[in-house]
Amino acid sequence: MLTKPSFLKAKVRLSSGYLQTLKRVQDLGLKTVCQEAACPNMGECWDKGHATVMILGEICTRACRFCNVKTGKPTAVDPSEPQRTAQLVKELELSHVVITSVDRDDLEDGGASQFVQTIAAIRHQNPGVTVEILTPDFLGKKGALEAVVEARPDVYNHNVETVPRLYPQVRPKARYFHSLYLLKRVKELDPSIFTKSGFMLGLGEERQEISQVMNDLRDADVDFLTVGQYLQPTPSHHPVLEYVLPEEFQRIQDRAYSKGFLMVSASPFTRSSYHAGDLFMQLKSNKTSRS
Repeated sequence: MLTKPSFLKAKVRLSSGYLQTLKRVQDLGLKTVCQEAACPNMGECWDKGHATVMILGEICTRACRFCNVKTGKPTAVDPSEPQRTAQLVKELELSHVVITSVDRDDLEDGGASQFVQTIAAIRHQNPGVTVEILTPDFLGKKGALEAVVEARPDVYNHNVETVPRLYPQVRPKARYFHSLYLLKRVKELDPSIFTKSGFMLGLGEERQEISQVMNDLRDADVDFLTVGQYLQPTPSHHPVLEYVLPEEFQRIQDRAYSKGFLMVSASPFTRSSYHAGDLFMQLKSNKTSRS
């Protein structure tokens, strides 16, 4: 097992802001990907009152080997969850919110209707708040993607997670080219929606494969790319095969911009929702400057 470098060791600070965010999440009975996925940025984000809600319960129907979210038989969909999510956004006084979910292959629409209702509830209670969603692939669920796009999130994120060669080991129930199709289809349905995707380093990918994934995402007209370091949640998950230095992340970021992405965030601590609000503002600014 590789030794984690010092620059990757983050501590959760139990600040008053952190504890206040925790209380609000718990009081509303919500789940966050920050907690369930053991995000290393949780202390920093929660101190600022930034939390990413994970809808559709806490149990996933898949078992991706990089993810710390529990796998098993999910509970019934909670019809009050969208309203409680909107209430959290109000209490945290967010201007930009990220909503994600577990995979729900057991549902006829893959959980798409819960995304639609959550977006609507947030906008009803919080006029002016921008909404970013990170969805599963809705694989095989007719009309699911179209329903979510029709709800018009400001940012539609779906991560490819790794290079296609590693999918059998890392994302065995997902399909790389379906994820690319989903991202491209969002733009075809509504070109005004920003699209976003990301992948992790340290799973055994080669540098040439990284470049090809970036090319594929640009071919799918993805606007925003995130690249972060994979961290092994438990000994039973996929091992970390490399800790990538910050300088290499910078090189990847520079290369991604040269390929035409509007916005790129690449660093060891980068995650899909890390600094999402600030980066969304920068994304809009970058689009305006290129127009």
